[in-house]
This record gives sequence, C-alpha cells and structure tokens, in this order.
Amino acid sequence: MEEQLSFKDYVIVSCGTLAPELNYLRNQGFLDAKKIVYTTPGRHEVLKELESQLIQKINTAKKHSKRIIIVYGGKFCYVNIDNPYRTIDTIIAEQAVGISISRISATHCMDMLASERQRDEIGGGKKILWLTPGWIIYRDYVFQDWDKGKANENFPQHTGGAVLLDGIGFWDRYCQEHPEKILEISDWMGIEIRPHEITLDRLKNLLASCVVLDMEKEIAELKESLPAHSAKPSMIKRLEELEEKVEKVKRQGGNPNDRHNFQKMKNE
Repeated sequence: MEEQLSFKDYVIVSCGTLAPELNYLRNQGFLDAKKIVYTTPGRHEVLKELESQLIQKINTAKKHSKRIIIVYGGKFCYVNIDNPYRTIDTIIAEQAVGISISRISATHCMDMLASERQRDEIGGGKKILWLTPGWIIYRDYVFQDWDKGKANENFPQHTGGAVLLDGIGFWDRYCQEHPEKILEISDWMGIEIRPHEITLDRLKNLLASCVVLDMEKEIAELKESLPAHSAKPSMIKRLEELEEKVEKVKRQGGNPNDRHNFQKMKNE
C-alpha cells in the first residue's frame, strides 16, 4: 500500500497479545498513532476482567482523542455464554458516546495476521493450533490456570501441530535467546511448534480500513452540508482531497475484503 494513511489523530486500544506486531509497526513508522494502550493478554477466558479492562482502556483513550481503533476480534475474543447477545461490539458501542470508535474486522488475533483462506493454505487441510508471538511471550497470561491435564485435553487433538504466524522475525531470535522456553512450551502442549513467515500486510490493511471509513463518513457529511450554489472553496478542497486519498487507497495493494469489512460503532 504505497499511500500510507496517518493514524496521528487516533488512539489504538488493543489486546496485549498483539503488542509485538503493533509495536513493530509503530517502530517501522507505519502506525503513527497518538497512543497505543493495551489490555492484559489472554483475557478471553476471564470475561469480567476483559470487559472491565477494555472499558478502562477506552476511557483512557478518550482523554487523548475522539477517534479510537479497537484491535480485538469479534467472534472468539469475547464469548458470553450467560448472555450471548452481549458481544464485544455491544461493549464498544456503549462507550462510543460523542466519539468515533472502529473495531477492525477479524475473528481473533490469528485472523488479524492471516485470513481464514490463508490459514487453510498454510495448514494444508490439517487441524492446526494457530499461534502468534504473543501467545509464546505471554503464555502465562494466555494459559492462565491451565494445568498439564487441561493441556492434554486440548492440544493433542491438533494433529497438524502448532503453527506460529511470524511477521516480525520473532521465531529465530527467540529460539536463539530462549531455546529452553520453546522446548518447555512444546513439551507442555505435547505437539510440535513450527514457524511460518508472513507479512503484516493484512493487519496493516485492517487498521487502514478504519481510517478509510472515517474519511468516507466525512465525505458524506461534507456533501450533505455543501450549499447548492455558494460552497466555500475550503470545503470543496477538503472534499476533493478526501475523495482522492480514499480512491488511491482503494486502488493500491491488498485484498479489498481486508480493507472494508469491519465494524463501526458511533453514538451521537
């Protein structure tokens, strides 16, 4: 994507599991957000804690910007068995009073790095346990309260082993620095862990989609507010700039489904 959008007006609220990738994008100059705030990794199994932390981090983000992007999955990151109608989007919408909050369109953190189709190709039809670097780094949080018995019940059913989606050069570095930890977690899981190198293009496109949506919304509002015969030159210039920028983004690289399928919550 040649036309790099700016995130300078945004605060990112993310699950800490994606911190390695988001910090990498920030260090590379792509994610120039005002601030990135993280919840504790692996809270998908501790729903009350996830909800309270997410609300707290959104409130923190509100102090810095009226534009917020949520980096959380929709389908698997928050599953409320007691109240199935209360979803992560419900929680987010309740916080979006007078501000704009977008959530990137992904089911979970692995889906943010590789789409379902991409994962099917990588897995070759085998049952795979998908991992990201955060699952290794923060495994004590992600697998909180898991004992060997629970590990034996869950991991060996993945007959294709575990595949770590690596878009940041994590695996080789971590194996050199902490070879014993890789052996320890693989032994605990009872399955082989192998890396698969990817790019972060999908994550970048999902993030950019949220900015594009805000620009499209501003375009629609500008068009509605333009007087029929006496539009200010500044308004016309702004409209033309936004339309040109959106079109450039749509013409350049990436899967359009990655760019435009996402959730938007806004309460006036």
